[in-house]
Order: sequence, then structure tokens, then C-alpha cells
Amino acid sequence: MRRLLVATVAATSLVLAGCGSDGSAGGLGDIKVSTDSKPKVTVAKDFKATKTTSKVLTAGSGPAVEEGDAVKVNYVAINGRTGKEFDNSFTSDKPLTLTLSETSILPGFVKGLKGKKVGSRVLVAIPPKDGFGQAQAELGMKKDDTMVFLFDIIAKVPEIASGKAKALPKDLPKLILDSNKQPSKFKKTAATTPKADRPSAHVAIQGTGPAIKLGQTLSVHYLGQIYPAGKTFDSSWARKAPSSFTLAEGQLIKCWTDLLVGQKVGSRVILVCPANVAYGKEGSGEDIKGGDTLIFSIDLLDAS
Repeated sequence: MRRLLVATVAATSLVLAGCGSDGSAGGLGDIKVSTDSKPKVTVAKDFKATKTTSKVLTAGSGPAVEEGDAVKVNYVAINGRTGKEFDNSFTSDKPLTLTLSETSILPGFVKGLKGKKVGSRVLVAIPPKDGFGQAQAELGMKKDDTMVFLFDIIAKVPEIASGKAKALPKDLPKLILDSNKQPSKFKKTAATTPKADRPSAHVAIQGTGPAIKLGQTLSVHYLGQIYPAGKTFDSSWARKAPSSFTLAEGQLIKCWTDLLVGQKVGSRVILVCPANVAYGKEGSGEDIKGGDTLIFSIDLLDAS
């Protein structure tokens, strides 16, 4: 089920096109969808769409999702050329969290889902110009293939951690919030420990969601800075869109995989990460030098 997520991140664009029917409302009307809890989508071979088109099959009663929102969805993905399914989150029982931003997912996802309400079942056809725009061999997709998606919009993912605020150790740098109460930087105080030799995790806001497990895909907002009050090297807040990561060895720095397991969804967690559990003696990019200790503020918005 994560094949689509990996391909989406790699390609940053999605597809829908074919050659028998077109992607007008009439074309979508020719597609059959069963009403099962794990629906089957039947698409005739050589289906094509010239523009991204959507049709609400079941209207939800929740809030409308808008550009920039992170949403949890189940989906079935069909290749319009072959009529064959190439991905399905219903059968894996692992919903996918998408941020509706064309900088993070395929444009066709944004166009097809924007404005639809939580609880809705939506059929979307996406042409190559709003899709991958190139062949995806691992998915059996050719450059000009149209894709058809059935989406169940399960929920909006919260935009920020919420819960009971907890006192942090005085020897940590102080987390500064902006006018929107979003983390903006860490500030050194007179009590701040100048050097941190051991990794540590500190809950700033205690969420009430389930405990996070290794292997899950996380939706997070985060701020990363050189400890104790150096340069901010990354911030999803500044990009105005949460990020998704798989909590697995080799996917993230060891500090995250070690210290985020067991934390609860909805929490804000401060991680202090010495170099031996971060980027070591090599560093990373221009901002993180070899031996640097890092500090993060992480809002754990969702896990699946």
C-alpha cells in the first residue's frame, strides 16, 4: 500500500488519462464502484481523462478539506489503460495521510479532493499532466496512462499539537512560539546546558492519541535547530505544510526512531539529539556540521 506514497514523494506529480471514455462527468459515470467495506472499482480498458475530474459518490457531513490540509484517506488506484488495480489501502487496512499541497503530492490529488467533505467517497480521474508525467515501471504505468482513484476521506489531521501543557526542564533552550502559537525557534537562557552529551525526549504538550509504533508513517510538524540556539536548518512550519515520515531504521536519524516510539499522537515532543544519534562526524548539508548536536520540536499529528 505504501508503493503509491513512495512513488508520489519521488515523482511529486500524478496521472489520469486513457482513450475510450473521457474524464467528463459522463465518463466517470461509466465507472462502477461496489458498496462493500472494501470496494471494488471497475474501469473499462483505455479510459482517458484530459483534465482532472471528480465525482462525489457519497457526500460526507464533516468539514470541507482545503489546500494545505493534511487528510487521512483510504483509496483504490486503477490504471485507466489496463483497467487493472495497482494499489489499494482498503485491503492493507493502512489509510494514507496526504497533505493537499502540490509541493508534496500529485496536483491531481489536490484538484480532486479540495473542497470535498470529510466522510465523502470521491471518484477522481487524473491525466498525466496532473500526475507523474512519466512512466512508473514499479506501478506498471506508462507515460500517458490515466489513473482513476476512489477515495474515502476519513478525517482531517489536526494542524497543531493539542492537550495538556507540561513543564520542561529549565536547562533546555526555551521554545519560542510565533503569533500563531507555532514553534519558531529555540532560545538559549541563562540556565541552558551549553552541551548535551546524551539523547533525550521531553513532552511539552501531552496528546491523548495512541502510542506510536516503529514502522508507522507519521504526519508531523517540526522545527530543527542546531543545539542550543544555533541556526534553524529545517521547519515544516515555514513551509506551511506538515511532513510525512516512516518511523523506521534507515529512514530517519536514530534519535527519532529511538525516542519517538511510545510517544502519543497529538503530543509536542522536544528531542535533543547528539551527533552520535544524528548525523555523526560527517554532518549533513551546509548547515549541520560534523559533531553538531541538534534539537527538535515535533508535533505528532497522526500515525498510521
